[in-house]
Amino acid sequence: MTTVSEHKAKQEFPKCNLPWDKIRDRVTKARVKLLLQHPFFGNLATRLKIIDATDRIPTAAVDGRNLFINRDFVHALTDGELMFLIAHEVMHCVFEHMIRRGEREPQVWNMAGDYVINLILERDKIGDVIRKVDILLDRKYADKTTDEVYNDLMANAVTIKMPLDVHLDMTGDGKGGGDATVTVLGGKSLTEEERKALQDEIKNAVLQSAQAAGAGKVPAAVQRMIQELTQPKLNWKDLLRIQLESLIRNDYSFTRPSRKGWHTGAILPGMLPGEEVEVHVAIDMSGSISDQMALEFLSEVKGIMDNYDAYNIRVWCFDTEIYSDQTFTSDDGDDIRTYKPVGGGGTDFMANWEYMRKQDIMPKQLVVFTDGFPYGSWGDKDYCDTLWIINSGSDITAPFGVTVQYEH
Repeated sequence: MTTVSEHKAKQEFPKCNLPWDKIRDRVTKARVKLLLQHPFFGNLATRLKIIDATDRIPTAAVDGRNLFINRDFVHALTDGELMFLIAHEVMHCVFEHMIRRGEREPQVWNMAGDYVINLILERDKIGDVIRKVDILLDRKYADKTTDEVYNDLMANAVTIKMPLDVHLDMTGDGKGGGDATVTVLGGKSLTEEERKALQDEIKNAVLQSAQAAGAGKVPAAVQRMIQELTQPKLNWKDLLRIQLESLIRNDYSFTRPSRKGWHTGAILPGMLPGEEVEVHVAIDMSGSISDQMALEFLSEVKGIMDNYDAYNIRVWCFDTEIYSDQTFTSDDGDDIRTYKPVGGGGTDFMANWEYMRKQDIMPKQLVVFTDGFPYGSWGDKDYCDTLWIINSGSDITAPFGVTVQYEH
């Protein structure tokens, strides 16, 4: 294909003389509005650190963990346009545009991403469509994926146009012809391992934000993506790893080396001072979960947690009551694989939530291994983040939390 570049000279905006704190506060307030009015976008926006990059980019950019902004551009936007901008950057994270370009033509990939995102935000009335700069909007791309729009643009000798923001390539060497490289913002290209970790972190954040937003408040394109994420092609072991490792990454730092790495010369991540990861596991022993299944499940949890220095796994069994509540930590030397499941009666999921309230247990992550056939309620959807691993041979989906089917 042939392309004609129509990249315009960088648009200048009136210089903002306000202190950075004032601009950052305005961005923060816009995120709060998103949280109240459009919780899916707001939940994801609040996890991004706001960075002043006025001297390096003309508008905004995102790398999956940080929101980079040009204060002059932000100052020129209305409150509604600022909400649109933040949601736009959030969606680049959701669709992983910065880490899955691959060998695609960079400028066309950037255009495709903006066409998809801007249509979603316009249709769902997320803030006000930005008018301070020309943005890419074409309704023929409604309900298309970024990949589909890219293929259409490539097939039709597209004229190259500027996207709204700066698009980063987190996996290349910065020489691929994109709008900017990570080095512009003081970063570096990601290794394959780092890219996978960022993908897992983003996927988990999307799942949690969708859960918090509730039914009917998540864009249709994202709902389709979530359905694909939680279908059997992402097996229960992968999803369990994504959930737990994302939780761990929120708590660890490299400021305190892991004791486990001393003898190898490797530095494993240590926890922030005074903190350790806590995972709570409830195993349904009403009859359909065998001891061997429970052992495989617990072994998978242990394998994930053993990569980290400080952890606390609390596990119990349930049928209509709670049995064998035990805790395994990184320091006690006890092997979770010696745990003996107990139970065998009916199935009362609510017993878990009643027990947690009585024991003053508030999990960061509750993992329930079950057949998915409760007697009555599934539990309290608002109590904590819940991952359901269901062994039933059917397509049962829990009414809240994240569900994945157990496969032997």
